[in-house]
Order: sequence, then C-alpha cells, then structure tokens
Amino acid sequence: MTRPALTIALLLRSPELEKACCQWLPGNRYTPVDLGLEDSAVDVVSALERQREAVDAVVIEQSLLEDKTREDLLGRGLLFPAVVVGELMGRVDYHPEEVHLAGDQLEQLGYNVDAAISRFLRHGQKDVRPEDGSAESDQVLGQHEGSAWKLSSRLQERLGYLGVFYKRDPSRFLANLPPNEQRVLIQSLQRTYRDLLISYFRDPAAANQALESFVNTAFFGDFPITQTVEIHMNLIDDFWKQLRIEGHKDDFLQDYRLALLDVMAHLCEMYRRSIPADIPLFSTGSELPLRQDSELIS
Repeated sequence: MTRPALTIALLLRSPELEKACCQWLPGNRYTPVDLGLEDSAVDVVSALERQREAVDAVVIEQSLLEDKTREDLLGRGLLFPAVVVGELMGRVDYHPEEVHLAGDQLEQLGYNVDAAISRFLRHGQKDVRPEDGSAESDQVLGQHEGSAWKLSSRLQERLGYLGVFYKRDPSRFLANLPPNEQRVLIQSLQRTYRDLLISYFRDPAAANQALESFVNTAFFGDFPITQTVEIHMNLIDDFWKQLRIEGHKDDFLQDYRLALLDVMAHLCEMYRRSIPADIPLFSTGSELPLRQDSELIS
C-alpha cells in the first residue's frame, strides 16, 4: 500500500525560490505547502503555529531565522525536520539537526529533505536545551521533548518503522533518472563539492555543511563512488590550471586529498548506519568528525 506523501512547509519570502523548491521536491514523496510568507506581514512563527499538526518538515529561508524568530520557534516547541536554504556559514540557524543547502544547489533538495527527516528521527531534539537551569527552563524543555516525540511518532507511523533512511527511493537514484536530470544533478553536486574544497582549510565549519549536503545527496541518490572521485579530480585539475595561469605554487593541492577521504569516510558511515539495528553486522561506533577542530557531522 502506498503511503501518503509528507507535507513540507515552505517558509520562503522569495516567489522565485519557492518555485524552484517546488520543482525539486518529488511529488510522489512530498506535498509542498506555501505558508504565505511572500506577504511581509506574515511572520514565520505564527504561520508555522497555525499548521503545527499538518506539517511534517520545513524548508526555510536562512534570512528568516533571526535570533528572535529562532527563540520564539524553540520557545513554542515548533521543531521540525528542516532544510535551511542559504549561505553555508557553519552555524546552527534553527536547531542542531537541521540540514543546510546552498541556494544554487536546490536540485538536491528532495535528497536533503530525506536526510533532514532521518536525522530528526535518529537524534530527536535532545540537544535543544535552555541554558539557565531554572524551573521555567525545565518546563520549556519538557514542551520541546513532547513536541519532538509527537512529531517523531507521527513520522514513523507514516514512513513505517524503518523510515526513509533504510528505504531509499530507487526511482530517484542517479542511474534511474532521465539523462537531462542526471546531468543537472551532477552539475549541482559539482558546485557543492567546489564549496567544500574552497572552505576546507579556510572555514572548516562551513566545509562541514557542504560535505554534509554532498554526502546526503550521494547517499540518497545512490551516487557512484567513481563519479565522486571524478568530480574531485576534475576540480583539482581546474584549480591547478588556474594557479599555473596566475603564476602561483600548486604543490599544496595534494593536501585536498583529505577532503576526498572525508567524503568517503562519511559515505561509508551512512551506508553502515543504513543497516537496520536488528541486523548487527558491525559494532556501534561514534560518528566521524570532519576534522579534529570542527563539529561532528551526522
């Protein structure tokens, strides 16, 4: 029996961004709902509050997540699996289990919504915790946990016990896409990988978010390892040519092999975790860090 499509709330000001997001959310899996934020008089918190019981996940524009908005969302327990669309800054914009996607890489949106839901179900919202330790904070924390538990239960009921993480959609695997969609997805992944390389040593936290976007799409899209290596080598070759033209040294480019090793390591970890818990082929281990001085990727 076919399960109902999940409802994805679009919290976006830009009509162009909304149109692009709708284009890249697979209709057989997700039903996008516009919450009317094109009207500047409508605020994120009230719009989401009205649809609390209907929404399964959100796609939210990064610029809307100002500090006050984030505090109000957390204070009211409005916690959902989330893809934050905007610049990769290496920071938490909404809650710790959010997924980030650059605005020029929306072709990967459906895969990253899958990743956001799987992260939400796997980790819950245990890290969203008030800091002052007061009785009021304990009450707010209880509301957070109750909201997260209720939504997690609803998602598990709709998705089945194993959820999206263990049941990837073969129709959206790269090899099964039409040739033009294959080309568009590969080009999008190339842009993501380029963001990863550019930030890798300069801004590890931002690189971590780019790595996460790439790995999410590669896993849920069943992207071949050989093509990942090809993307890496082609970009390094482009960098080498540009450095030669500009008369700069290029010997440091070999250090970027670390980025490729990180991508491979995290892909292996996702495939390891994709084995259901009741089939203990491997012992449980901690998740892998992008670099020793960066946050853990999950």
